[in-house]
Amino acid sequence: MRGVESLAVAGLKDRVRRLLYPAYEARVVRALPSERLPKHIGVMLDGNRRWAKAVGADTAQGYRAGADNIFPFLGWCEEVGVEVVTLWLLSTDNLHRPPEQLAGLLGIIEGAVTALAETRRWRIHPVGALDLLPSSTAELLKAAEDDTRDVDGMTVNVAVGYGGRREIADAVRSLLHDHAEQGTSLEELADVIDVDHIAEHLYTKGQPDPDLVIRTSGEQRLGGFLLWQSAHSEFYFCEALWPDFRRVDFLRAIRAYAERERRLGR
Repeated sequence: MRGVESLAVAGLKDRVRRLLYPAYEARVVRALPSERLPKHIGVMLDGNRRWAKAVGADTAQGYRAGADNIFPFLGWCEEVGVEVVTLWLLSTDNLHRPPEQLAGLLGIIEGAVTALAETRRWRIHPVGALDLLPSSTAELLKAAEDDTRDVDGMTVNVAVGYGGRREIADAVRSLLHDHAEQGTSLEELADVIDVDHIAEHLYTKGQPDPDLVIRTSGEQRLGGFLLWQSAHSEFYFCEALWPDFRRVDFLRAIRAYAERERRLGR
């Protein structure tokens, strides 16, 4: 009987939450100061495998559930006026996973990116070392970017095969190649190089740096995400696993960001 009672209580609590949360969320939205909202949000979509284990599903189902949560998340971002979102979908470290597991994960990512592009709602921009990915995956990411280039909507960076250290190394390499083609000597370059020169060669060149970086699943570390760009970002760590990340969690992150005093290193 206790088990039945526990289930009944859990069901009642769930129904109460469903009734109360919309009103609570609406109140939070009304209280958000429009002048203090982030324009660029970076997200570490963490906890898919732990979610799958917790619900008795396999790893692939966890990643599919995580992919399904991307669409509503982007809608929440639009709602508060976000202009750029960076989604970390696959790190360079993930590329060392067992081949069959990696192939399944790449398939889910490809499906998610294709679906995002087909909505014609957002501009898709791949960020990462595409040369490390299977050629079919790299071509699909580039095609998604080309197909949405003229879309007048929020920019969605899909970080696939992404690592912060690799990005900085690629930026420096690109900078050296550009100046070598111009005939600039190393000595001349050393005299003039500054942070702006490197920023111009990052995967996110031309975009504002992230104002807010969100990581789900309770982990409180960057793990190499947007190392250069996040120097002055605010961070929000959420206990919810990514597939369980809800609109109310998002609004709490936005509210926490708006309440902070941003010093920007000063």
